[in-house]
Order: sequence, then C-alpha cells, then structure tokens
Amino acid sequence: MSENKIPYKIYLEEDEMPRAWYNVRADMKNKPAPLLNPGTHQPMTAEELGGVFCADLVAQELDNDNAYIEIPQEIRDFYKMYRPSPLVRAYCLEEKLQTPAKIYYKFEGNNTSGSHKLNSAIAQAYYAKKQGLKGVTTETGAGQWGTALSMACSYLGLDCKVFMVKVSYEQKPFRREVMRTYGASVTPSPSMDTEIGKKINAEHPGTTGSLGCAISEAVEVAVKNPGYRYVLGSVLNQVLLHQSVIGLETKAALDKYNIKPDMIIGCAGGGSNLGGLISPFMGEKLRGEADYDIIAVEPSSCPSFTRGVYAYDFADTGMVCPLAKMYTLGSDFIPSANHAGGLRYHGMSPILSQLYDDGLMRAVSVEQTKVFEAAEQFARVEGILPAPESSHAIRVAIDEALKCKETGEEKTIVFGLTGTGYFDMVAYEKFHNGEMDDYIPTDEELAKYRAKLPKVD
Repeated sequence: MSENKIPYKIYLEEDEMPRAWYNVRADMKNKPAPLLNPGTHQPMTAEELGGVFCADLVAQELDNDNAYIEIPQEIRDFYKMYRPSPLVRAYCLEEKLQTPAKIYYKFEGNNTSGSHKLNSAIAQAYYAKKQGLKGVTTETGAGQWGTALSMACSYLGLDCKVFMVKVSYEQKPFRREVMRTYGASVTPSPSMDTEIGKKINAEHPGTTGSLGCAISEAVEVAVKNPGYRYVLGSVLNQVLLHQSVIGLETKAALDKYNIKPDMIIGCAGGGSNLGGLISPFMGEKLRGEADYDIIAVEPSSCPSFTRGVYAYDFADTGMVCPLAKMYTLGSDFIPSANHAGGLRYHGMSPILSQLYDDGLMRAVSVEQTKVFEAAEQFARVEGILPAPESSHAIRVAIDEALKCKETGEEKTIVFGLTGTGYFDMVAYEKFHNGEMDDYIPTDEELAKYRAKLPKVD
C-alpha cells in the first residue's frame, strides 16, 4: 500500500488525536501554484525561502507529494494539553431553530490562547527552536495568532516580536496584554519602527492598518536581525497542514458514530481554520470516495473569494514577500476600520484558492451586523461566547438550518467554532449600542486595487 493510500485512521492515537498531519495537496490533481520570486517571477527555491522561514517549514511548504507528515513527539505532547478538542452537537440551537437539521461544531477555543491558532503556533515555534534560532517575528490581526504564538514561544524559550494591526491593537488591549504576559513585544502596525512601516504611513496617513501591512513589517525585522525567522498564522501551505488536526479529529469523532455530514462550513480570512477543518473530507472528495457541500464564509467588507480575482499577488502590502496565486482583492487593500473581527487579509490560501477555482467548494459573504446577531443567538442558547471570526460560520450554519426547516430536509451540518470572543467585547459593545454598520466596498474601489496587481506572464 502506498503512502498516499494509508487510511487516516492509522494516523490516530487511541484517544483520536492525530499522530500525523494530512497534506491535502497530495490528493489534488491541480496543485496550488508555486510561490514566485517577486523580482524574477520564477518559482521560489528552498534556499530563497530559507532566508525568511525555518528550514523544516520550507520543506513542508514545498511538499506536494506526501499525504501524511508525522507530528514530532514534542508537538504531540504539547497538543495533549488541549487536544483532542470537543465536537459538540448543538441540541439547544437545533431546538431554538425548530429545524430538522443536525448541527455539530468543532470547538477550538478550549486552550489558553482561545483559538485554533495554537495548533500551528507550537509547530512553527518548535521548528524554530530545533534550528537553534533566537526568536521569531509575526503579524496578528484580531490577536488570536499573536496570542497563540507568544504562548508557544514562551513555552519553548524563544523571543517573539508581534506586529499587531493598529485598529485591533487599539480596540483589543486585553488581547495585547495576554501577549505581553507571555513575554512578546507587541507593536501597532504600521509603525515607525521599520522602513516599510514609515513608507506605508507616508502613503496612507492615519491608516488603521491591515494584515498585509503587519506582514511586511514582521518580514523586514526577521530579515534584518540574525537568529530570527518570520512565521505566519494563515494562508501558507504549512499552516493548513498543521491545522489538519482539526479535520482529522472531527472526522474520527463522526466516523465513530457513523455520522456523515452533508455540509461543512468554516469562516475564511486567510484560510487556516477552514483548510484544517475540511482537509480529510476534501481528501475523500478529491479521491472520489464521498461528496460534501463545503462552504467558505467571509466578511462582506473583505470578500476575497466572492469578489476577488484569481491571480498572482503580493502576500503583503509592502511588496517584499513572494508572489502567491490566490483569490485576492489586491495587496494594497485595507479593510474598513469598522470591520470588527479578524478575517482582514486581502487574499486567500493558495490551496483553498485552487480548490475553489476547481469548483470543489463554494463561498458566501455576510455582513457583520448579521454575523453578530448570529453570535448573540448562539451565545444565548449554547453557552459559549463565540469569536467574531467563528460567528461568520455560525451565521451560515443557522441560515442553512432554517432552509432545512422550510424544506423538511434532515441535513447534517458541521461548522468550525474557531475560538472564544471574550477579548472582543468592544465589538460586541458596538453591536449592542447600534454603532456597527455594514460597510461594503464598491466595485469602483475594488477595481482600483485590482489595477495594481503585478503583471505575471
């Protein structure tokens, strides 16, 4: 039996926690397009990527062939602190909606960082430590990734420098302080500490920032400081690989009770949690073993799937990172400051972009007031205050369950509850006070950013 054909169950501990990550690229007929050197427009080599990323992570980033990659024992031991995470039947929500649908959610907020981001943070910190590095740099939007990485770095004794999107830095002081508690330095982005930050501030006076801005600053600091590498919380192939533990556990729990979902729903910003949740199910779909309705849910204020274009673009606003082929709004795009959650990235994971372009999944965008209505409804009946990001998936899960109520269909719906919203109370306050609006970029605005896309043959 070839490596690619080994059943995923072989790669589970007795407690259903994975012993290996699943690499969906191995089963993709159309592989995600390679990262390109921004100067030569040639595929990035391992040597070139090694100047920015850790060597082992570069190998994972470029691996399109191995279906399973063993999780090092040290990382598995750390995972046991909070994994396997619970898969919960939302009985109370079903009753409230009076729907014949069965609703399940995979809850990733049951750890100190409060989100799924810790799954990749500990892996990336581990490989940095293994390489003998002093520390890592990164960006964070809503703060979940920065919190997770600061926790992982503290655990392994690494320095952690975080550039936090300015609007989130100002709106979420408690998330910032958790990072500092774990020993990380946290800088609002764009800052005046880097050359790229100064340039962005000069070109966009008073800007509230974006993930693209923060990425540029973090990369600059990593490249200029010996003993540091840059790590990213979403988008990259390696991150979706690490997050596959979410989907593997979900599938193991469902299989245990002979449950086959009809629909799998996840919020989508850069693609880390959605890619992780759907990975083994998408693998079955790619191999022709099963079919699922897979839905990516994104904010209407940052609609890269539903209103972006599939093209090569810079991964960052400062245009120093490799070019990635993805659904993108343009690297210069900065979401409205009134956009309350994360999911602020201008592009989408190359893996998910290829799957979406191949018609293997679909996408919808939702307005943030409707997202917070769903968040509040879920909190009142299920007892968990959800993160704004997760609440995008909750919105569509509720909508789909209500459709089942109208048609009488007994569909099984699974969605990803990526984390808790206890550090997002400013956003909840704005919603309750009626101060939240549904800003949606116009076609003219988006056309302006698309016009700046790099010309790649």
